[in-house]
Amino acid sequence: MPEGHTIHRLAADHTEAFAGRTVRATSPQGKFSDSAALISGQILETAEAHGKHLFLGFAGPHWVHIHLGLFGKYTWGAGASAPPPTETVRLRLANPGAYADLRGPTTCALITDAEKQAIHDRLGPDPLRAADDPDRAWRRVSRSRTTVAALLMDQKIVAGVGNVYRAEVLFRHGIDPYRLGRDLRRSEWDAIWSDLVLLMREGVRNNRIDTVRPEHTPDAMGRPPRVDDHGGEVYVYRRTGQPCHICDQEIRTADLAARNLFWCPGCQKN
Repeated sequence: MPEGHTIHRLAADHTEAFAGRTVRATSPQGKFSDSAALISGQILETAEAHGKHLFLGFAGPHWVHIHLGLFGKYTWGAGASAPPPTETVRLRLANPGAYADLRGPTTCALITDAEKQAIHDRLGPDPLRAADDPDRAWRRVSRSRTTVAALLMDQKIVAGVGNVYRAEVLFRHGIDPYRLGRDLRRSEWDAIWSDLVLLMREGVRNNRIDTVRPEHTPDAMGRPPRVDDHGGEVYVYRRTGQPCHICDQEIRTADLAARNLFWCPGCQKN
């Protein structure tokens, strides 16, 4: 499932391609046809993200709420050369300059302001939303008997963090993923949050997740680059059985919160 940086990047892409301009909306698949007809010919006023949720704002007010889930994906192209959409396209937005095809989302629904606010209300603060307050997440983390690794994956506590950012930020701060939230120090939480802001902003900018510090890049360490369809240089994510870049101990994995947890037992003892 895409992590929060991908959704914020999509919001920026929609803004660049369509904001302030009239769009034509269609649903070749048919599941969004009635709603597409309501927004077709309207101006896209805004696009925003909160965690893994994308919101496209039209007059009305109408909001298209999109959650990609496990299988959702976008195809983008120049409007003048847009091919006919296939029957798998849930929503096509197009103007003379660009088109965007959405396929396979978990959610693609037209919602009201009140329904949109209800979604925001149930999500935790997002490191990529400047106005969001990390103290709100800390209050829940600091009282919890749940592991910090599981808490970071709970979208009601921190919105937008997925398995990659969870594993990598804990490694970068040497934190044992099995520590309980209530055993985390406030200074450690502040460092985690600040690092998530930094890493996820870079993810938006580069459209991929890179988490290794400059001194640990392949060039700096004289090691081969990572070969993985995930892309990006990481410390522990999907490196089970490989030596840690820092201490050479074997990276481990375990099932936690229904997702694989990756960590280094040598570097993450605290």
